[in-house]
Amino acid sequence: MGTETATTDEVTAEQTSPRYGPWLGAVIAGLAGGVAMGILLLILSPDALTIVIPALYGLSGGIAGWFIHLSNSAIFGVIFAAMISLTSLHKYAESERASIGLGAIYGVVLWVLTGSIILPLWLQVVGVPAAPAVPTFALPSLVWHLAYGVVLGAVYPYVRTI
Repeated sequence: MGTETATTDEVTAEQTSPRYGPWLGAVIAGLAGGVAMGILLLILSPDALTIVIPALYGLSGGIAGWFIHLSNSAIFGVIFAAMISLTSLHKYAESERASIGLGAIYGVVLWVLTGSIILPLWLQVVGVPAAPAVPTFALPSLVWHLAYGVVLGAVYPYVRTI
């Protein structure tokens, strides 16, 4: 029986290659963006975390709001990574400045799609009495989503190869 030993190059490649690729990094970057956005929400619109976000799932309370918000933040971080990793945008992932720009654009897209259309529509569907009109292009919501995108984009280049 022969034994196989790894060459130095194979061992080095194994040690330096990303274990989880961009996906775990995307979750971490998404959570970082979510925390930044959540802090702004707490300061500027605490009802968004304690009433509005939990109401999407028939829940109430700040813990439920934070859990849902951070879960969504992680999911949107993975979607960001997929868009970066699986398209020609991957060449910008290593540059912090370019990644922040992509994150800011992504934040605006999320504001339009989720914050201005899906969220108010969903609130209407689940019967929340004070649900806003669709679409609702609220400027504070743009600021929150931009904060999410900018922090996501700033963190992602550093954690994408965890």
